[in-house]
Amino acid sequence: MSRVLIVEDEDHLAAGLKLNLEAEGYDAEVEEDGQVAFDRLVASGGLFDAVLLDVMLPGLDGFEVVRRLRAAGQFVPVMLLTARSERDDVLRGFEAGADDYLPKPFDLSILLARLQGLLRRHTWLRGTHQEDDGPDQFAFAGKLLDFRAQVLRWDGAEQPLTLMEATLLRYLVRREGQAVSRKALLEEVWGVREDTDTRTVDNFIARLRRYLEAEPSHPRHLLTVRGVGYRFLAEPDEQ
Repeated sequence: MSRVLIVEDEDHLAAGLKLNLEAEGYDAEVEEDGQVAFDRLVASGGLFDAVLLDVMLPGLDGFEVVRRLRAAGQFVPVMLLTARSERDDVLRGFEAGADDYLPKPFDLSILLARLQGLLRRHTWLRGTHQEDDGPDQFAFAGKLLDFRAQVLRWDGAEQPLTLMEATLLRYLVRREGQAVSRKALLEEVWGVREDTDTRTVDNFIARLRRYLEAEPSHPRHLLTVRGVGYRFLAEPDEQ
């Protein structure tokens, strides 16, 4: 049974979400304050499998909660719930480290489908899936991508990865050498709608380059394909 923390200060919405998630077989709990939710998640030691996080909260707003979680090394999958669906807010949420977002008001069936998608991607990366999604580790240029642990390792150092960062990297690695469009990344990695700004992808690629590249401004592994999207090369000098 997956355990979900609902962080929402509107009592009727929080109660409705909890009731419906429990009806679907989830173990759901509620917090209404951002600071309290952050403290609980950090202290829980991985107790929760996913977080439904409202943006407008007392204490800390949702953006700050997820940003502090990632800074604290907490990489539980997070879906932001926001009444502000402007593209800048969507990008801000992804930049903070969120894995998905859903604008209010939302249809319950859509929320459930998106939550299931988050949990499925998390299971996929943790290596408990049955499909042939490639190896759990990938080595290149003196670095090791450990998808199961959601971490990049090199020279005794390591960089934890969010669920979305690890998912995006695994998708590109499996298609090494291929030009992958932004549209494909949005639809197949995020599973988001056509109206989502493609800058979301660019934003993630820029962050991943800071992890992977010796010179992020002159990338050798995560290359831009003009007018299309991106290409991953493990050994660029041999291509």
